Amino acid sequence: MFPGLGKGINPRKMASMMKQMGIDVNEIENVEEVIIRTPEKDIVFKDAQVTIMDARGMKTYQVMGTPQEVAREVKIPEEDIKLVMEQAKSSENDARAALRETKGDIAAAILKLSKTG
Repeated sequence: MFPGLGKGINPRKMASMMKQMGIDVNEIENVEEVIIRTPEKDIVFKDAQVTIMDARGMKTYQVMGTPQEVAREVKIPEEDIKLVMEQAKSSENDARAALRETKGDIAAAILKLSKTG
């Protein structure tokens, strides 16, 4: 973290030095789970340890643990399903499947069903 300080520095001395520089480091107790969400996937830490470093109001969160990646499923609104059904003259199941395949893109789902229908 601080170049040139070496590995043998006393943790109390390090905490004291950080405090003098206006840096507070605290661990969040009893963290059950941390989830990082992206459009394509969730990164889930079930065994997370979370530390907050507050440097004069600028907070940095550090997450340590074993990540698991979980693909996200697109949530399809009922209105979108109905619209695709009407436009492509398809069943609800076909409209839902087409919207899932096209990741919720209504126009692409209608085109897909119109070509196969």
